[in-house]
Amino acid sequence: MNDASDPTKLTFRRFENGKTLWQWDDLTTKIFQADRSYKCPTYVHRTPPCQGSCPSGHDIRGWLAIARGMDKPPVAGTPWQKYAFDRMVEANPFPSVMGRVCPAPCEDGCNRNEVDDFVGINAVEQYVGDWAIENRVALPAAPALTGKRVAVVGGGPAGLAAAHFLRRKGHAVTIFEAHDMLGGMMRFGIPGYRTPREKLDAEIDRIVGQDGVEVRCGVRVGRDVGIDDLERDFDAIFWGIGAQRGRPLPVPGADAENCITGVEFLDHFNRGWVFSTARRIVVVGGGDTSIDVASVARRLGHVTRSGAHDFATNEEIGHTASDVAGALKREGVNAVLTSLFPVEKMTAAEREREDAVREGIEILGGVMPLDVVKDANGLAVALKVCKCTMKGMTPIPVEGTESEIPCDMIISAIGQMADLAEGLERLDSGRGAIAIDPVYQVRKMPNHFAGGDAIRPHLLTTAIGHGRIAAETITDFLDGVLGERRPKVDVDQFNLLAELHERRLDPAPYDHRQDRGTDRKPFAVHNYEDRGASQIIPHTALFKGHFGYVARSRREERHVQSDEVLGDFGERIVALTEAQARKEGERCMSCGLCFECDNCVIYCPQTAVQRVPKKERAVGRYVETDYKKCVGCHICMDVCPTGYIQMGLGE
Repeated sequence: MNDASDPTKLTFRRFENGKTLWQWDDLTTKIFQADRSYKCPTYVHRTPPCQGSCPSGHDIRGWLAIARGMDKPPVAGTPWQKYAFDRMVEANPFPSVMGRVCPAPCEDGCNRNEVDDFVGINAVEQYVGDWAIENRVALPAAPALTGKRVAVVGGGPAGLAAAHFLRRKGHAVTIFEAHDMLGGMMRFGIPGYRTPREKLDAEIDRIVGQDGVEVRCGVRVGRDVGIDDLERDFDAIFWGIGAQRGRPLPVPGADAENCITGVEFLDHFNRGWVFSTARRIVVVGGGDTSIDVASVARRLGHVTRSGAHDFATNEEIGHTASDVAGALKREGVNAVLTSLFPVEKMTAAEREREDAVREGIEILGGVMPLDVVKDANGLAVALKVCKCTMKGMTPIPVEGTESEIPCDMIISAIGQMADLAEGLERLDSGRGAIAIDPVYQVRKMPNHFAGGDAIRPHLLTTAIGHGRIAAETITDFLDGVLGERRPKVDVDQFNLLAELHERRLDPAPYDHRQDRGTDRKPFAVHNYEDRGASQIIPHTALFKGHFGYVARSRREERHVQSDEVLGDFGERIVALTEAQARKEGERCMSCGLCFECDNCVIYCPQTAVQRVPKKERAVGRYVETDYKKCVGCHICMDVCPTGYIQMGLGE
């Protein structure tokens, strides 16, 4: 924790000034029993909060350890970036895209916030993802096919992630996509200046380029292919169809022709069908989608003069709306964004809100839509609103605050739902979504599984996490061992045995002889306990006094001012350099896992804690304890920065 008057002055203390050891009951007990305690160090792996906060379950601590140079590639000559990329795609095959657009709940959960500032996780992810694309790094080789075939319906983040992980499990996959291109909301719901299409295409091509992955675009399941056909031809089906229908405004007059949804607007824009917007638009929302809608509208502007030659013909391929941004006579668009919540409590990321205001978008917080005002032709000409307060998720209107916002178009960005018409009615839970059980199996449909926005609209990285988990449960189903629930901490866990195997340090086979103690037995991983699937390590378990102030390496951003936004579709984020990425890796506190600082070795008064011989070291196996020397004084635990050492009984 820092002194607010001087951000470089650390004020963390394990013990407060003026307190004596005798006033701390637990420490008093430790001191009096120090020479006869039966407790000795146990190395306990727990999940770090960054990973626990990540909806895709990224092993963030793992690839930051690679960036810092602690975890070195087991194959000599392998670039650290490739090693980090291989670790990333064990949970998320879209590091370049997600490093740009994910709102980074991992950074909110980062324990380093208690020291100075969070680790720039997204920035490192983007750097590694871009490096892998630039260096044409392929996915790790997929295993031989098992003979099982899985249909994946939907080529968005959930479906593509499911296809990726199912193929890693050895299954053949066929992706059915209603659009003519893959990508889902990553392509059709987010503008290209946030997800550069060449990056998105590269990460998709890796997945679908694998042997055993087939793609059928332009095929809508339910209309072109029936559910019965999938059940006949495939061993299991994964539904990742997303939430393609936007929710209209729940107010009178919202059926006007010029009242549309944000999903509809962004889909048409990203397909290249929208070349301009109305002169005055009102966007109702408050989340990232509403920011995207208003920002796109400001960039497109309003066409005041055009000729037939300005527009693309149907024969043109690869055309997007941004390609003609400068070809037409345009004027700026007046964009107003309203939110039920106050501006500071909007769900849109703070950075996105700040960019929106900078680009000339007016944001009105604490505003509730009441009615769409129409003209004689039935078109919306204004949105009637009032001020409101929020009681939980329910807006409470403030009487006497009614007003009208004049407009030529109203765009509703207040939520989405799955499109379960045209032959998909069996999947509808009655609330515009697919209902699943705890193992992602569709209720009352045994060989069907689902994930992503089709079950609950959320983040892109959430959909990716659903695809990863569903691939595991589908594999369990195909193997006949499907359980009833998932782990409490359902992430891509660090696996010490896999780490040892990768470095050819596997324990010897168990000799099945009963014996007392395992500290010298080659079949045992001595004094190690894995609680990663059940516990997330809090900052209170760390010795934060070990960490000095280190400023975060921030990605630079290209800020666009309001008078320059028209026609500007260039990317805003500037990636980190390699040196900056490595520095961020060094800032990681490796919560819940040893990062080889030597504190326990240095401070042990009995020299009971020693380094593992160099040829036997691996991540998580850097030190060991000689229980014959240990007196249980707890000093090693007290000075462990990462909280990896816990005192317990053992021998």
